[in-house]
Amino acid sequence: MIPKQLEFRPLEVQVQDNDVGRALSALKRKMANEGLYKELKKRRFHEKPSISKKRKHREADRRRKKISPGGH
Repeated sequence: MIPKQLEFRPLEVQVQDNDVGRALSALKRKMANEGLYKELKKRRFHEKPSISKKRKHREADRRRKKISPGGH
């Protein structure tokens, strides 16, 4: 079984009627949905382990608040 972090799925976009602009927009949309831009931004600079823990904790809190019924 392959862990999710090592899984590689290529993003594909079909170009129809020579409309490259529309295909490029679709590709950018797919990349944003996959979280690729966030990952690139995160890897641009080294992040100290303490900062990484704080960020992950904040993200988990945000997810918990989003899921919880009747959140504050």
